[in-house]
Amino acid sequence: MERKEFLSLLSLGSASALAAVYLGSCSKSSTGSNVTAPANVDFTLDLSLPANSSLAASGSYLYSNGIIVAHTIAGNYIAVSQACTHEGVTVQYIGSSHQFYCPSHGATFSETGAVTGGPASSSLKQYQTSLSGTMLRIFS
Repeated sequence: MERKEFLSLLSLGSASALAAVYLGSCSKSSTGSNVTAPANVDFTLDLSLPANSSLAASGSYLYSNGIIVAHTIAGNYIAVSQACTHEGVTVQYIGSSHQFYCPSHGATFSETGAVTGGPASSSLKQYQTSLSGTMLRIFS
């Protein structure tokens, strides 16, 4: 085998190996099954505090204790796990389209956490909310 042929085969082999790694990382087998939502949740946010003031406007959201809490356009408060079920990336709330969105791979979820667009295949965990005055309770 000549040097030129050897280098050509080596390059082809390396490229094939890298392609397999990159394509494998985007396959459906990488569903983020190790992503777990917080359990036994029960905490309260005082909406009058500056740290929670971002929830004053409809369409806004904040992160707390592994949960994304959002103030919907309709004026309700909703809460789901903040980690995308695909690969654990932190989701965002898009109030104008009434959905949660993963900026990494484009997965979308309804306001109840149900998958509306892949690559995620399982829902975000939904939590209950209860508002009493300025105190917003988030619980499982």
